This record gives sequence, C-alpha cells and structure tokens, in this order.
Amino acid sequence: MPSQYERIRADLAHAESAASADQALQHLRSVLTEVSRLLDEQLARAVVDDEMSIAAAGKSAGLTENAVGPRLAKTPRLHPYVSTGERITAEDVRRARNDKHAGNPLPPTPAPEPMRFKPRRNTKPR
Repeated sequence: MPSQYERIRADLAHAESAASADQALQHLRSVLTEVSRLLDEQLARAVVDDEMSIAAAGKSAGLTENAVGPRLAKTPRLHPYVSTGERITAEDVRRARNDKHAGNPLPPTPAPEPMRFKPRRNTKPR
C-alpha cells in the first residue's frame, strides 16, 4: 500500500499531466485531502510524542491554536481522548501522553452518533 506521501506525489503528477482541467481538479482535490490528513497526523505526533503544546504545534503548522483542537480530534490517535465537544484540549493531550508513557492501549472509540434526517425549513416568504 502506498504511503500518504506517495499518493500525494502520484496525484500531483496526474494533475500536472491531466488532459483536462476537470481531471486536474479532481487530482488536486485529492492532494488537498491527503495533505490535510497528513498535517493532522503530524500535529498529533507533535503534541503527544514531541510533547509540544497545542499552541506551539499550531504555530509550526501556520494555524491558530483554536484551529488545532478540532483537527487533532479527527485523528485516529487522539479521537478516543476527546472529552468535550469535537476538539482536543490540553487535558486530553496529557491523558494521551500518560497512556503512551505507561504503554496503555488507546481507549475504545465511542460509536458515532447515527445521522438523522433534518428537513429543510422554507426561509423564503410565500
């Protein structure tokens, strides 16, 4: 299975040699998705393994501290530690670091909430 970096390189090459703008856009969108996922995983690595603060990791990535918590919450490594809402807090990171140092496995990930149908509301007056 190719690494994330290999998939990014391949999609960039396909975008560069694409026969149409539509094809190039599809490959570039894939690049953005992979790069975003890779950035999130490296942020998680920085705060857990390198013990950087959330703010310092965000600054290194060119992100605000407020933007980092939700990104970290989406990573497989830190998602099980989310304690409030959809973001990782400094306390959540401390728990992840403590588990890493103790050699504890990741806590079980809670089951996602099922999607619910929400009807649109007609906002236009008739």
